Amino acid sequence: MTSPVVTGAVESYVAAFEELTSAVAVPDGVQSMRRAAFERFATLGLPTTKNEDWHFTSVAPIAEHEFTLLTAKSGDVKRADLERFMFGAAGWYTMVFVNGRFTPELSDIATLPRGVKIRDLASAWAKPTASVEHIGRLSSYDNAAFTALNTAFMHDGAVVEIAKDVEIDRPVHLLYVTDAVAAKAMMHPRNLVLVGRNARATLIESYVSTSDAMYLVNAVTEVSVGEGATLRHYKIQREGRRAFHVGTIEAHQARDSHYVSFSLATGAELSRTNVYTTLDGEGCGATLNGLYMLDGEQICDHQTQIIHAQPNCFSRELYKGVLDDRSHGVFNGKVYVHPIAQKTDGKQTNKTLLLSDTAHMDTKPQLEIFADDVKCTHGATVGQIDQTALFYLKSRGIDRALARRLLTYAFAADVLETIEVEAVREELEKMTLERFV
Repeated sequence: MTSPVVTGAVESYVAAFEELTSAVAVPDGVQSMRRAAFERFATLGLPTTKNEDWHFTSVAPIAEHEFTLLTAKSGDVKRADLERFMFGAAGWYTMVFVNGRFTPELSDIATLPRGVKIRDLASAWAKPTASVEHIGRLSSYDNAAFTALNTAFMHDGAVVEIAKDVEIDRPVHLLYVTDAVAAKAMMHPRNLVLVGRNARATLIESYVSTSDAMYLVNAVTEVSVGEGATLRHYKIQREGRRAFHVGTIEAHQARDSHYVSFSLATGAELSRTNVYTTLDGEGCGATLNGLYMLDGEQICDHQTQIIHAQPNCFSRELYKGVLDDRSHGVFNGKVYVHPIAQKTDGKQTNKTLLLSDTAHMDTKPQLEIFADDVKCTHGATVGQIDQTALFYLKSRGIDRALARRLLTYAFAADVLETIEVEAVREELEKMTLERFV
């Protein structure tokens, strides 16, 4: 039975849903999908801690608020406001969304290389192509309330298409920024990324804020990686400290493809990031890495799922966290190996560093193996700073605060070194050094 707070939360979305369907015109098929998704959301309700996948994270702080829907473009963000979120890089193919709506005057996608198409979702629906029909096919909302909610309210986002045999020379950056206008509002970005056969691309998906407003971002990104293709996908979550963020990435991989994911979470009062991928062709590889840095009373939850659906595939996963004050971290990682997926090679690791006695971590790495010729390992560690190393640095004349920062950075360094975009790696290394001053 659904708890009363969650039931009330579902009811609070009804008026907003009716407002959206009457105010924003979309193709009939999309409208039908929206209505089916909202009905499913109403049936599921927001998840409670009785739900196994949400056992350690309560969404009551989200359920207690009523969020308004922004159906028109709004906000007062200037190019100068974006500089601190651009990693000091220039020339990237950048789409900027302000308070959930595409803002062309702040974007840089006028000149794209041959074989690359980048459009905002609202425009793509106005002139639909075969690629747009993939929306809703790669992600499932049957048992995922927030994905159902996103599907019901999806209106804007990015559609990125990379043709076969194309290698992009610079990253595609999807920058979602909120400002004070978004206070007490909700945004449901929907992204679709299609990478063709033997193509190679880098995608950066950023969620940031210029204010300390309270708001909800509930994003879904669907990814298709074609045969022999490689996609490097970096998700950067730097929301405002009073914000709520739920982000879901669902990827589908074809034969001999490689999906490389990195998730950073440092912002929001309560955040959840889901990264799911299905290795659905022989010779696939999936590399899922992440870093979360929390303090105050922040709550950050990461859930990953790697489905080995075909033989001769590999997966590697490394998530690290640094928790201070009264923060709470959650990692729930699952590797599922189908009976047909012989010769699977999988490794999953979660490590968390606690900087205070009041921070705590719940970690649950899981393996479900139904094949007999596999090599799979998983493990998790939670601990505090090595006092011997701390003493050594202090004995060399380094004060305690700096020694603590250096050891924290050293803990995070090996996962940061997996980032292949130099500008992103250097920016995140700097953030790590400055986070726990």
